[in-house]
Amino acid sequence: MDPQPLYLQLSGHYRQAIHSGVLLPGQRMPSVRALTRLHQVSLSTAVQACHRLEDEGWLEARPRSGYFVLKRRSMDLAPLTEPEPGRTLDPAQYVGIHDRVSDYVSKCERYPLTHNLAAAYCAPEMYPAEALKNEAVRALRQQPHLLVSAVAASGDSPLHAVLARRALAQGMQLSSDDIVVTHGCIEALNIALRAVTLPGDTVAVESPSYYGLLQVLESLGLRALEIPTSPTLGISVEALELAFQTQQRVKAVVVMPNLHNPLGCVMRDGDKERLVRLCERQQVALIEDDTYGALGADDVPLKAAKAWDRHGYVIYCASLRKTLAPGLRLGWMTGGRWHARIQMLKYAQSRSNEALAQIAVAKFMGSSAYDRHLSRLRRQLNAQREQTADAIAASFPAGTRLTVPRGSMMLWVELPSGTSASAVFDAALLQGIRVAPGAMFSNSSRYDHFLRISCGYPFTKEAADSLRTLAAITAQHVPKD
Repeated sequence: MDPQPLYLQLSGHYRQAIHSGVLLPGQRMPSVRALTRLHQVSLSTAVQACHRLEDEGWLEARPRSGYFVLKRRSMDLAPLTEPEPGRTLDPAQYVGIHDRVSDYVSKCERYPLTHNLAAAYCAPEMYPAEALKNEAVRALRQQPHLLVSAVAASGDSPLHAVLARRALAQGMQLSSDDIVVTHGCIEALNIALRAVTLPGDTVAVESPSYYGLLQVLESLGLRALEIPTSPTLGISVEALELAFQTQQRVKAVVVMPNLHNPLGCVMRDGDKERLVRLCERQQVALIEDDTYGALGADDVPLKAAKAWDRHGYVIYCASLRKTLAPGLRLGWMTGGRWHARIQMLKYAQSRSNEALAQIAVAKFMGSSAYDRHLSRLRRQLNAQREQTADAIAASFPAGTRLTVPRGSMMLWVELPSGTSASAVFDAALLQGIRVAPGAMFSNSSRYDHFLRISCGYPFTKEAADSLRTLAAITAQHVPKD
């Protein structure tokens, strides 16, 4: 039985129909009364479903005419360029990203900020601050010495239990003992790589890839091998298989199968299984980063690649920073056949996380309030993502390309050929606007004409003005014929 309320099931059904092109822009939706007959639901359920789709920007209500499918401006843009499937892989190289990121950070700190289009998190008001505060206060009342007592080496058992139970929805069968709580997902990735590699080893990564991962690889003295990655379907399993045949010392693969940063793509379940089976045959660790997986467009959970792990070759890493509380720096991981080594490395590297945050989060995540929060957050992000994409389509210069993902809080924008995203970034900073240039997401120059643009904050007049300003700056940097 589907645990979702009926109106969410119904709105999800029609959202998918619109997204897949079964219902086209301008077409009329079945009337509310027709929906009650077609789906055997109450009038109230049908109305709620239509209101949901209207709030998310999929439908518009016309007086005395009913609901119609909205035409999105973003549909006028060409989709992102797909990678060449037969592209020769770049040689594995030591990562040289630290200087690039340091330069980016120092420039951002040098100029006053009026609008942040680079943030990979949501606005503070979109997180359950009051509920988390209440749980923390309650924990301190019940345990007055909590802040002055040592934390158990294994962390907070109730949080482990909640995480294991929540993982069931993504197809993972875990026990509390399988879970290690970390300081965000970045520590989990760091520990995972230290558990399975030595300096000089090669690690296969997606191209483009999150720059924080590239920094970790560089700090550990590892070589990065960039694998072609589709903006719609994720990493090419075929290209990865070729890499195993032609490259030496590939000791790990790091992927974001669900809502990739920065692409936003989601791998098909069949491809996730093929990826796991390939790594099993090669006896290579598959490190799965699931930072954004809970932020899909609807309330149907996205399956983790770990769901197909039968022999312990998948190390699953996740974060609660993007979905629950950026200020808590809480993440977690489960290490498969490397679990004992991961526990040792976590203890050696940073010991256990402080207890108060773990207790407060466990209480909140163990309640239905967490599900309501996620549903509300997804709904807000859906609207903000579409509004941002439409604004880009309306104002950016001809030749701009964009594929709007089915979830997450960022857009990967391809600028007209030859446009320097780094030059756009520098010029935007002078106007108080911060974006993330594509050069940060690769060791190559392949993404120098891309920008990652955040849609994690409400789409206000200020946000619209900033995007128009960014569009004008971009137009100034498009090469003249």
